[in-house]
Amino acid sequence: MSKNKLSKFADMATYPHVFEFPYSVLRDGNVDVKGKWNEFFGNDNPIVLELGCGRGEYTVGLASRYADRNFIGVDIKGARMWSGATQSLRDGLHNVAFLRTNIEMIDNLFDTDEVDEVWITFPDPQMKKATKRLTSTYFMQRYRHFLKDGGLVHLKTDSNFLYTYTSYMVKANGLPVEVMTNDLYGSGMAGDILSIKTYYEMQWIERGLSIRYICFRLPHEGLLVEPDVEIELDSYRSYNRSKRSGKATSR
Repeated sequence: MSKNKLSKFADMATYPHVFEFPYSVLRDGNVDVKGKWNEFFGNDNPIVLELGCGRGEYTVGLASRYADRNFIGVDIKGARMWSGATQSLRDGLHNVAFLRTNIEMIDNLFDTDEVDEVWITFPDPQMKKATKRLTSTYFMQRYRHFLKDGGLVHLKTDSNFLYTYTSYMVKANGLPVEVMTNDLYGSGMAGDILSIKTYYEMQWIERGLSIRYICFRLPHEGLLVEPDVEIELDSYRSYNRSKRSGKATSR
């Protein structure tokens, strides 16, 4: 591990708004924040999660615009998270927290109806395995454990594969769609919230890739089923994704 990373981890260990829960702690159920997030923030304002927050640009951007909401960025990459955690501390934002943990066990960290909205911004599309996609029914079932009934789920992505998969997943389960577009900035829909751009989003745009966006509601009732479809894989090579071509099932 580089000295730079060690320095960042040392910084975050002193940050009052950064929480770290390794897999072993989640597995053993030794989590003392579940059901107490509003207590941490010191208010009863709605809680919004950004899953796979990376550098935390979206979490910080949303928090700076909406003082009447609490925002929590979640990721496992601590060195990246340091950027947003440090900026929010310097900016004196009291409605921001960061959570370094395994998203696969996110339902162990929040209580029933504790969260109002979920943002998923530019995740790995996980083209090989459906259960690893953050918009899969595997994760939707986990979100139901803590997201309020009918709470909003937002997806922003450069990946046509993930966008298409998510649109099929939404349709297969009859989830109410608020917004769906395969060209966010070309559609004219990008307002104050949607125009917040992450570091990687800027790189996708510079490469000429369209940004896709879906916003839908997740009711508590109803059996969730995976869409039985074939989806064309993304053909381009991204900075963190290997190049693949052809077709694959989303199952």
